[in-house]
Amino acid sequence: MSLRARLTQTDILIAPGVYDGLTATLAEQAGFEALYLSGAAVAYTRLGRPDIGLTSVSEMADTMGLIRDRTALPVIIDADTGFGNALNAQRTMRLYERAGATALQVEDQTYPKRCGHLADKSLISPAEMAGKIAAMADARASDDTLIIARTDAIAVEGFDAAMDRAETYVQAGADVLFIEAPRSGQELATIAQTFKGRVPLLANMVEGGHTPITSATDLQAIGFDIVIFPGGIVRALARTAQDYYASLRANGSNTPFADRMFDFDGLNACIGTPQMLAMGQRFDGQDKG
Repeated sequence: MSLRARLTQTDILIAPGVYDGLTATLAEQAGFEALYLSGAAVAYTRLGRPDIGLTSVSEMADTMGLIRDRTALPVIIDADTGFGNALNAQRTMRLYERAGATALQVEDQTYPKRCGHLADKSLISPAEMAGKIAAMADARASDDTLIIARTDAIAVEGFDAAMDRAETYVQAGADVLFIEAPRSGQELATIAQTFKGRVPLLANMVEGGHTPITSATDLQAIGFDIVIFPGGIVRALARTAQDYYASLRANGSNTPFADRMFDFDGLNACIGTPQMLAMGQRFDGQDKG
């Protein structure tokens, strides 16, 4: 089923954040139907840097290709601002599609951008953003590749301006609408009341961000169609890694941490090592079966 068709169903789509082949594999094994390749998560993990526009389009496309090699699930990918003007946004569409992306999320910040839950953002005009959306739609190879239009205007121009921008982006041809960083349950509800039934709606849950953490069930009840948890996996793994390194430094051994980690065979079973070795033997002509 295409992502476009999936979004016509009643149940909300939960897309956890991933940043490489391993996290994509683990998320698929957990039973998720779609994944979210977070630009912030790639910045955190590949660069060890904050989400302030340092990640390049080629690094994102490369990461997308590695994930696509590992899973057939639909992947929503963070396209930031399209990495420049409308022509850059078209190139981003082509690069991401070739890498296997299912949907591109593009936002109306200036370039370079910053995390939607950081302060001191600035925006391009609504007309320029509408042009980017139209340009990306013109460049995509498949109509099944969705364009998710995000506005960061709440923090910069206020809630009413964000709603006006969102209307412009829907008219420009956005397939999904993403109004970033609502500050209350009432703002979430107003977004849903205004656009529900006209365009699929995406909500972003950032632990410690400006939007109150709301369950998928509650978001579905008010009218949202997708919920992403983009950076949660990095925050969880970073906390675990911090504890792991502290334990190893203090004890000189992983034994005290053993109940919080896979052993050698456990990780290999998780990533399918026995199956791959068996397949390699078959193609090498060594299959004895």
